[in-house]
Amino acid sequence: MFITFEGIEGCGKTTQIKRNEKKLKSHGIPLITTLEPGGTIIGMDIRRILLNSRNKNLSPLTELILYAADRAQHVEEIIEPALDQGKWVLCDRFFDATMAYQGSARGLDRELIKFLNDKVTHGIRPDITFLLDCPVEVGLDRALKRNKALSQEGQDRFEREKPDFHRMVRKGYLELARKDNKRFVVIDATLTEDDVEQEIFQFLMQFLET
Repeated sequence: MFITFEGIEGCGKTTQIKRNEKKLKSHGIPLITTLEPGGTIIGMDIRRILLNSRNKNLSPLTELILYAADRAQHVEEIIEPALDQGKWVLCDRFFDATMAYQGSARGLDRELIKFLNDKVTHGIRPDITFLLDCPVEVGLDRALKRNKALSQEGQDRFEREKPDFHRMVRKGYLELARKDNKRFVVIDATLTEDDVEQEIFQFLMQFLET
């Protein structure tokens, strides 16, 4: 089972992956959790480039290719082997993020994005994608507070984008969810962390062995 978590900055993806990882493990589910960018050692180097707020001149096309490179390594080194071993994979962002950020918000050619994604994923697609949706103002406020608390203010290139950029990302995500509503599960991320966790896990329970 390949499960991805998507959403704008500060929507709570990482928190919910950790919470649901714990619950699934308590039910005996073999799994790994991972993230993009940065799910591999090589990916961590790419992540530092992508998120570094000093890289103001990073072009949209360069950004796209770096994400594709990270994903290629991630799929080959982490995701595909885990799925082949029968493990569940919980992933913080995957190819939908590229469509939302580099496609909808940056305005890059969607066919090019799809072509790159198809090449680097080896045809692997998520079984379920949880879209944690919240207003931009809510997400950015959370993200900025998180970065300050974790001393990650230098790795906040996307948080420093204008609100309109994040609105386009959110709109892009919601469009993807509407077009692929059998895969996407949209969750109201303005709810409490406990309530969001409960909604996600209730949906996952149908896939647990009884």
